Amino acid sequence: MSLSASEIAAIRANIAARKTRDLIFASIGILCLAVALLTIAALFADMIITGWERFRPGFFTDFPSRKAIQAGILSAWVGSIAVMVVTAVVAVPLGVAAGIWLEEYAPKHWVTDLIEININNLAGVPSIIYGLLALGLFVYTFGLGQSIQTAGLTLALLILPVVIVATREAIRSIPQMIREAAYGLGATRWQTVKDHIVPYSLPGILTGIIIGLSRAIGETAPIITIGALTFIAFLPPAPVTDTAPFLNFEWLKAPFTVMPIQIFNWTSRPDAAFHQNAAAAGAILVAMTLTMNAIAIWLRYRLRKNIKW
Repeated sequence: MSLSASEIAAIRANIAARKTRDLIFASIGILCLAVALLTIAALFADMIITGWERFRPGFFTDFPSRKAIQAGILSAWVGSIAVMVVTAVVAVPLGVAAGIWLEEYAPKHWVTDLIEININNLAGVPSIIYGLLALGLFVYTFGLGQSIQTAGLTLALLILPVVIVATREAIRSIPQMIREAAYGLGATRWQTVKDHIVPYSLPGILTGIIIGLSRAIGETAPIITIGALTFIAFLPPAPVTDTAPFLNFEWLKAPFTVMPIQIFNWTSRPDAAFHQNAAAAGAILVAMTLTMNAIAIWLRYRLRKNIKW
C-alpha cells in the first residue's frame, strides 16, 4: 500500500517534531548537569581559596590546637581512616554475602519479600537514627564504649542496605543464559556463583561499595551521637608492633575523632582563622572522597576490560 504525499509529509513532520523534543530534553539534561557540576566546582574552589594558607605539611602532621595557625588534622584524618577500615571490614562481606543470598539462594515467599522491603526502607532511614541505635546497642548494651570499633560498626549498619541493594542490582544485570550455560556444563550453584556471577557483577558491586563508603566518610550525626571527641591530641595505638604476635587490636578501643567532627568544631568558632582551617579540611575531605571514587572507576574499568563474555 503506497502512501500519499500528504501522509509522507505528516510522518516526516512527526519524526522531525520528535527529534526536536529529544534534542530539547537532552539539552535540558546537559544544562542541569552543568549547573550541578559548576556549583560543586565553585564550592570546592572556594574552600581551596579560603584555606589555601593552611595547605602546608604541618597541617597534616599537627594535632588540633587552641591557636588556629598551629592547628592540624592529624588525629582527624587518622581517625577517619581507622573508622573506615572497620566499616569496610564489617559492611562489605556482610552486604555482598546478603545480596548474593537474596538474589541467588533465597526462596521466593513472603519472608524474603518482607526482608527486601525492610532493606529498601532502611536505605532511606536518617543517619541520626543509626546513631541512636548504636548508642543504645553498642555503647550501653554491649559496653564497647565511645571507640573506633563503635563508630565503625555504626557506619557499617548505615551503609549495609546500600551495599546489599547495589549487589543485588549488579547480579540482576547478569544474563540468565550465563547461569543456564554453567548448569548445562554440570556446574553446581555455588560454582556458578563463584566463577561466573560474582566476577561478572563485581564492577557493579564495587560501585555500590564505594558509594556507601563515600557516604560514610562524610557522616557527622551518628558519630556525634555515639560520643566522638571534638578535640583530641593523641593517636590510637599502632595496629602493628615489633613483638609477637605483631598485631595490636587496642586501637579499636581508643577514643577518636574524624574529619567531619573536626570541621564542625572549627566552623562553630567565631574566629575567622578557624574558618580557614575548616575550609582547608573540607577541601581535603572532598579530595579523599574523590580519590575513593577515582580508584573505584579505575578498578571497574580494569575488571570490565578483563571480563570476557
